[in-house]
Amino acid sequence: MDHTVRFEKICDEARSRIRETTIDEIKERIASGEELHLIDVREESEWEEGHLPGAKHLSKGIIERDIEEHFPSYSTEIVLYCGGGYRSALATDNVQKMGYANAISMDGGYRGWTDAGYPVDE
Repeated sequence: MDHTVRFEKICDEARSRIRETTIDEIKERIASGEELHLIDVREESEWEEGHLPGAKHLSKGIIERDIEEHFPSYSTEIVLYCGGGYRSALATDNVQKMGYANAISMDGGYRGWTDAGYPVDE
């Protein structure tokens, strides 16, 4: 997907402040039996088309408002993803500002996950 220069600039700025992970690392962690807190920040219509197994839906439009209800401990590791890794970078930056020190953005997002042939829930 092509993005505007200004959108990519704010995403790059957010990426300079956050931790990122890869789809392969997340797949390995799931395969090893590790319990992960995956948060899908895409829109409702995207979520309904499919999402990572075990993920919770907190779209980018509401995550800051609702995350504390779902994850009251600010030390919980949470992995945010979107379609390609841009919106999740922005959302990760915001939840870090709220005190979630172990928030991570999954670079590649849902598209990277499905392109790799990894399983999804529908």
